[in-house]
Amino acid sequence: MAKSGPSDWRLIAVGRIGNGPEQALFTRYNERLRPMLDVVEIAEGRGSAVEIKRREAAAILAAVPADSIAVALDLGGAPLTSEALSASLTRWMEQSRKLSFIIGGAEGLDAQVITRADHTLSLGTLTWPHMLVRVMLAEQLFRARCIASGHPYHRAGRP
Repeated sequence: MAKSGPSDWRLIAVGRIGNGPEQALFTRYNERLRPMLDVVEIAEGRGSAVEIKRREAAAILAAVPADSIAVALDLGGAPLTSEALSASLTRWMEQSRKLSFIIGGAEGLDAQVITRADHTLSLGTLTWPHMLVRVMLAEQLFRARCIASGHPYHRAGRP
């Protein structure tokens, strides 16, 4: 199996996370990840909802390396189990390409970003604040890597 290098995973996210509790939780899981996510923060757009999405899309697409597998987090994406995400992540890593995970802002992702994405992933049908989505993604990626390696972090059974 091909291995990803330390800068082969990128998180492209709209908004600045700051130094609050969300940042602390994101850092907690990101520091456990191998490879860690390199974070590219995109400034939040201004204007009408359509204009915001268009501006954010232009910046997001500019930040996605042309050769990377782009995974957009979107309500309309596939709702995977942790085990299925682990299997998908393993397949993506075996392709020896960079991975780019994309999180939109308050208005969501523009259709251009969804079209560019190789995969769309949903964290469920609930709407989540985009700063919490960073934390949830980092934790799920860590969990997926634990599942793939047989580490006991993930508890598959229910009590």
